[in-house]
Amino acid sequence: MKEEPHHHDHHHDHHRHHEKRTSWVVLLTAITMVVEIIFGLTTGSMALLADGIHMGSHVLAIGLSWIAYILVRKLEANSKFKGDPHKILSLSGYSSGLILLLFALVIMIEAAQRFFNPVDIVYKEAILVAIIGLAVNIGSAFLLHHKHEESDHNIRAAYLHVVADALTSLSAIIGLLAAWKWDIPFVDTVAAIVSSLVIVKWSLGLLKDAGKELLDA
Repeated sequence: MKEEPHHHDHHHDHHRHHEKRTSWVVLLTAITMVVEIIFGLTTGSMALLADGIHMGSHVLAIGLSWIAYILVRKLEANSKFKGDPHKILSLSGYSSGLILLLFALVIMIEAAQRFFNPVDIVYKEAILVAIIGLAVNIGSAFLLHHKHEESDHNIRAAYLHVVADALTSLSAIIGLLAAWKWDIPFVDTVAAIVSSLVIVKWSLGLLKDAGKELLDA
């Protein structure tokens, strides 16, 4: 069954739109990452440094989504290519889902370590970092918000990455405020583990849907 040309153009426009927006988010996240790492090193702030490194995993994943759109665009223009270029979007979404799962596990391990070996937290600074992270992620989420959730696992993956990061920033803010106000540092750990579990659920959903698409199930 041949695709309607109109339908094809419609897809094409969406991909161009997503490609542009994804590139902005990659740029925004990468700048935040570099700034956080530099300030983390110069101020000796572990919170900033850790957040900067976390941002790196999202730069990688969202960068993957961006490259997938570029590849699809190139392949759609290549008349020799006989496969379905849209499979690339599902493959990218799937890979991104794996990165997201890893991200959640790393946070859980870090939180557990912090639970057993509490570190002195510089609260004001850590909260500030989390707020910056949250602001960047909310902006990115608005950029990547889309209606065609089901059909495009690639944009969904990129979107889930920024929402997951926003969730960890938010849980860090809540945890840090509670720990600072009532001097119960482990709230921070509990908040981190709860948000990790939510992220695990999202990534498994993404892996399932993108996997089905890849296997034509």
